[in-house]
Amino acid sequence: MCEDAMGEERRGISRRGLIGGGAALGVGAAAAGFGAGRAVAGDESTSRGDAQAYELYGVHQPGIVTPVQDRLHFASFDVTTDSRAALVGLLREWTDAAARMMHGAGAGPAGPTSGDYDAPPDDTGEAIGLPPSRLTLTFGFGASLFDDRFGLSGKRPAALEPLPHFPGDNLSPERSHGDLCVQACADDPQVAVHAIRNLARIGFGTVALRWSQLGFGKTSTTTRDEATPRNLFGFKDGTMNVKSADREALGEHVWVGKDSDQPWMTDGSYLVARRISMTIEIWDRQPMREQERVVGRTKAEGAPLSGGAEHDQPDFARTGREDAPLVDPAAHVAIAHPDHNDGVRMLRRGYNFVDGSNDLGRMDAGLFFLAYVVDPRTHFTPVQMRLSTLDAMQEYVQHTGSGLFAIPPGVRKGEYVGQGLFSA
Repeated sequence: MCEDAMGEERRGISRRGLIGGGAALGVGAAAAGFGAGRAVAGDESTSRGDAQAYELYGVHQPGIVTPVQDRLHFASFDVTTDSRAALVGLLREWTDAAARMMHGAGAGPAGPTSGDYDAPPDDTGEAIGLPPSRLTLTFGFGASLFDDRFGLSGKRPAALEPLPHFPGDNLSPERSHGDLCVQACADDPQVAVHAIRNLARIGFGTVALRWSQLGFGKTSTTTRDEATPRNLFGFKDGTMNVKSADREALGEHVWVGKDSDQPWMTDGSYLVARRISMTIEIWDRQPMREQERVVGRTKAEGAPLSGGAEHDQPDFARTGREDAPLVDPAAHVAIAHPDHNDGVRMLRRGYNFVDGSNDLGRMDAGLFFLAYVVDPRTHFTPVQMRLSTLDAMQEYVQHTGSGLFAIPPGVRKGEYVGQGLFSA
């Protein structure tokens, strides 16, 4: 017994030393992040050493106009409890954890190597030693949350009506919808996965993961000083994207105004998530002429086929041989252009994905489309209906997953994400 006690004491000394070191590192990291920062609108960053850390708090949630990071882990959850108090408690815990993780600290106050030695750590630990990597966490509510379980049926925004079934959709129920969503973006995939993993861990018993998607290689930008990235078809993607500096465009096309039918959504937005599978092998066998015809832009520079540079407006009336339009009327750029969609625009934050291979031995690859809009009824559904019926690119893509979520406004310190929904 004496020997066992000595062993316990040795382990206790070692553990206390580890706790002390871990706690000091966690507090130091958090202090450095918060000390250098201030409450912002979610699109500014603070420096922590050689790494950037974004603020959770602000008028709008981070991860919307924030400069697009390179990696994504998107997750949709079903709420498994009927307790309103439990759901609110989870949102409080998620808010606190998000604020910590976005500054490089652990998901819980103790951290991955501290706390009760006989209890599970309040952080899983795979991000130990990693910088914040510009992590942002963005939270949303699906239409299914607004049922009779939590007394929210009268607070569902009219704009959150389910998306229609578009021609050509082949949606998998296992990759669609959900009560809650979390978008984690970071420059390090392990940081993004760590964030979702810990939010799921915190939610055990209250929510269950419904589906998730990993993404790499952003397919759009939200700042003017970045080069336009490319999708897996090899073409530049997101040339016409709304930028963070376009305040007027953001107000018109992205942010929900005070005239919303649900006041708790003021300064929020709506997120459309679509998993778009690409028939990579078929596309790769098409001649360059066909690929450019389908897209409506040059593959090298991304310039419209009507001439000019990448960011020049396409001239859809300009003709070439035999008076045929230089930009095919069925080209993707023609069908999706604001001029042909009542001027509506979207703020896109899509990512490439490769999820191994399918049962045909082909790459299960494509684009995980993420778009923030002021109202999906006016800014997504009509555009997607045109694309699904007229766009030449539909021959090479298929929509296999879908979700629509109300993104509440940003969080003030002392509040929790979505608080206006539950207190209004």
